[in-house]
Amino acid sequence: MAASADTTVDLSRYKSTLFLTFSPASAAYAEVAAFNLASAGAVASLKLGLHRDPTTPSASLVVPAGPMASERITLEGKSTIARFLSRVLPGAAAALYAGLPVDHQLQVDEWLDLTRAASADPSAAKTAIQKLQSGSPVISTSPGSSKDLTLADLVAWDLARRHPGVSSSVDRWVETMESIPQVKEAVQRIDETLATAPLLDKYRYDIAAELVRLTNLPFEVVFPLIETKFPKDSSGCDFIVAVPRLRLPGQPAEVATDLASKFSTVRGIDKVIAAGVFVKIFVNRDMFRDALLPAILRQDTHYGFNASGFGKVAIVEFSSPNIAKPFHVGHVRSTIMGNFIQNTLGANGWETIAINYLGDWGKQYGLLAVGFAKYGSEQKLVDDPIRHLYDVYVQINRDAEEKPEIHEDARAYFKRMEDGDEEAVALWRRFRDLSIEKYRQIYGRFFVRFDEYSGESRYSAQQMRGVVNKLEEMGLLSTMEGAQVVNMKEFNLGVAIIEKKDAGGMLYISRDIAAAIDRQKTYKFDNMYYVVGTQQEHHFKQLFKVLELMGMPWAERCEHIAFGMIKSKDGNMSTRKGTVIFLEDILNHVQEAMLEVMKKNEVKFKQIQDPMSVSDLVGLTAVMVQDMSSRRVRDYAFDWDRVLAFEGDTGPYLQYAHARLCSVERNVGLDVPAGVDLTPLTEPSAAALLDILAMYPDVVRDVALTLEPCNTVSFAFRLAHAVMVALENLYVMNQPHEIAIARLAMFKAARITLGNALRSLGIRPLERM
Repeated sequence: MAASADTTVDLSRYKSTLFLTFSPASAAYAEVAAFNLASAGAVASLKLGLHRDPTTPSASLVVPAGPMASERITLEGKSTIARFLSRVLPGAAAALYAGLPVDHQLQVDEWLDLTRAASADPSAAKTAIQKLQSGSPVISTSPGSSKDLTLADLVAWDLARRHPGVSSSVDRWVETMESIPQVKEAVQRIDETLATAPLLDKYRYDIAAELVRLTNLPFEVVFPLIETKFPKDSSGCDFIVAVPRLRLPGQPAEVATDLASKFSTVRGIDKVIAAGVFVKIFVNRDMFRDALLPAILRQDTHYGFNASGFGKVAIVEFSSPNIAKPFHVGHVRSTIMGNFIQNTLGANGWETIAINYLGDWGKQYGLLAVGFAKYGSEQKLVDDPIRHLYDVYVQINRDAEEKPEIHEDARAYFKRMEDGDEEAVALWRRFRDLSIEKYRQIYGRFFVRFDEYSGESRYSAQQMRGVVNKLEEMGLLSTMEGAQVVNMKEFNLGVAIIEKKDAGGMLYISRDIAAAIDRQKTYKFDNMYYVVGTQQEHHFKQLFKVLELMGMPWAERCEHIAFGMIKSKDGNMSTRKGTVIFLEDILNHVQEAMLEVMKKNEVKFKQIQDPMSVSDLVGLTAVMVQDMSSRRVRDYAFDWDRVLAFEGDTGPYLQYAHARLCSVERNVGLDVPAGVDLTPLTEPSAAALLDILAMYPDVVRDVALTLEPCNTVSFAFRLAHAVMVALENLYVMNQPHEIAIARLAMFKAARITLGNALRSLGIRPLERM
């Protein structure tokens, strides 16, 4: 029976969103203006993002499956996108194109073709603008008004604004067009999006373009070889290219010298030198500083975000505790890492669905019911349900070691559950509901949210029988020692046991197959991540291979995000043996310890409005940073001394750095004005801090590929160290105004960046501690 009352995630917002990406070379002014004009009264929204490659010649529009398309589609090119918007949106869309008389549509088509050709040919652009100067019957007859506008107006305006100075009358017409509110808004949104291009990428593309000119190598070969130099060596270069990796003929050192001598002047580059087999590039530090800090201040909490995942859907399954068992420290890794993965994918433009796939079905619940009949206490269940159920589970497991017949009683009870026995199901549901209620409290302390609480109980015996029948129809099942299996020995994966009748029916992999197929059908995900310990590695390899053999094309986009075990000092933790450490006990203990440390500074302690909440956050940060500081797959021993440490690279240190930055802003009593003069920032500690701030967009993009939280943690510590050095050397208080305001701008940018890094890890930054 499918006993759980789970609901699917409402994706109506995602399905009603259009995802438009473009580059400086394909700035989508006409497309956004068309959307603004055509979407009046529509529920549709438009998200804008940048292609990483600034030379990408065409914009791309992703339309999710939903009210605007039966299946997800991707459209390329200004004319194609504009036509689509004029057909599917209800506002002024008809007037833009679809509702025009046929002869007017043909005239609009002529302009669309003309501007398409002009995008790639400067002479064609000049011809188009000259034609625009002479007047065209399809151009609006109502200057400064959206009345009578067509797609021809929009693409012609788009072209003309990218080629100013060809005609003064056309330039004036462009100004008139941009007085129309919907067009003016389009310009503002496009320009704001263009300004989000990562600064380091701008340099990389300029350097790559020059190397392509000098070597005739393909751009895609050159670009990845331009490395950011951090930490900097004594030469202090900003970018470096290892010439041997270019595989050019000749001696690498001689080639490096030749390339450096021929390097043309590139905006923002001060000098290029050869150093052995390397080409070293130095940026103009003033231009670097003046471009970086305003960009961070402008983007604020979105600094570092990108659109690489625009229009894509990812399912992240994580945490997934077993009902009626304690949320122990062993679950913390899946919860923390799953939340981090969800945050990281979101920062890269993905739509994410967080699923908590509860272990809420199976023979163990029969065992728990048998144990509750023997050891259960209604009063203890009401007072502390999770801990009491845990005690019952441990006691009945100890009994079963001496009396194996208890397992038979448990199987019989679970059979009653599967058959829908009302009394058995009611008791199971009570255990489940009480457990979920407690889990939600703990997730709340972690600021973790789930879009869906699912579970093994969601998938009925009938659904799993459908999986077995499908495997049988495809000839994938065979019988081995009384069990139905999928033989995958040729793939070095052994056999996957699908059904074992003498052991109570279908096994876990059957449910997982049913769940994966159901999720693809429901959500049409692009990627699905299972955040589960390394112990389950073989299981997931078998699961993904079975799905592949079943002809599921999306199986290759399912991934097991493995992590090592947290061990007690005496060995592995075990629920059955009662050797687990309760996570709630850990959090409470750490909170108390942090509170005692905070009380030692009476002045600062009195300034904290809610010391219990702050100490809880500091303690939580300590636990999370300890967990995420090393590679996922590494096991580590849980150690109270490490959790409670304030010295060195710890979670409290990161919170302290962020709180100090907030204190600077709070105490100085100044606001950073737009266009702030940053020329006073010339000190080495300022330069070092700026270098690290510029790296953050790289970190966000790269971590989305590795899904290793330790890389973000490492960046956060680098940044915090640089912040502390700068704070010790660059005072803001009692400084001349121009120096104070410049330093304040830098420290505000550092606070924004450190806060963004902490939030991506799932940590809420503190303003006081």
